[in-house]
Amino acid sequence: MRKSVFMSPYLLLTVGVLSVSFSAIFVKWSTAPASIIAMYRMLLTVLMLLPIGAWRYVIHGKLNKSDWIRLMLSGVFLAMHFLFWMESLKLTSVASSTVILTLQPAFTMVGMLLFYRSKTSGARITSLVIAILGSLIIAWGDIGLSGKALLGDFLSMLGAAAYAIHLLFGQQLMKKMSGESYSFIVFFIAGLCLLVFNVFTNVEMYRYSLNNWLVFILLALVSTVLGHMLFNISLKYVDATMISMSVVAEPVIASVLALILLHEAIVPVQFVGGIITLFGVALYFMNPKKGIIRGLR
Repeated sequence: MRKSVFMSPYLLLTVGVLSVSFSAIFVKWSTAPASIIAMYRMLLTVLMLLPIGAWRYVIHGKLNKSDWIRLMLSGVFLAMHFLFWMESLKLTSVASSTVILTLQPAFTMVGMLLFYRSKTSGARITSLVIAILGSLIIAWGDIGLSGKALLGDFLSMLGAAAYAIHLLFGQQLMKKMSGESYSFIVFFIAGLCLLVFNVFTNVEMYRYSLNNWLVFILLALVSTVLGHMLFNISLKYVDATMISMSVVAEPVIASVLALILLHEAIVPVQFVGGIITLFGVALYFMNPKKGIIRGLR
């Protein structure tokens, strides 16, 4: 692929992080159940991707049985990620929920070491620890001790683990297909899984306010097409750990957005934690060579 600033993996990651940082705000604006929000986010995204022809790979692609199993599992774990994380937002604050998601790089790094024999360095591990420490400081003044808040934190942790597994499956598949095609298939599978879940749990499927439908559309267009799909495209050029590491900046951005749009206050200790988190992320990207897979630099 021709080198272009518009296709730089770092530009893709930057736009992706900014886009997914709005996810928590959108979810907070909705009164629909988490499973419904997640389902329509996926299914509407699939509809938005139809015009670019990503679906053609389903017919013309050269995937074997093992690849399709990976695709199915990637979609299932993506559905689990959205279900757990969005439900956590119903139980706790934006800062707490997004902070727990910073465990993603830890889960992903372990997976890369175990399943792909990927090597890492002490500097990368140190930067990861610094970033996670900063994110935990952000949550210090926000994570409550109530059962409701703790359940929200636990669900967010499960969501982080599920997303890490989703990325690990995608890492191998991106060697055979485009990010757009991979995204289309995985989003479709995730949407179907959530549809089945909603049918079996007898959740109201259609009667939601205009505000809720606008939230579903914003989640699909901004947070998924400009967010998760760009992460999937980036898998072709950087490893899954680097993508997870870039998302560590999300709680900082999301907390600022929550302050502006939801009037959720940021206490001084959270501000300090945000600075530390961004420092850890910057430190990680200062030595990116081991995170690059192939192609653009």
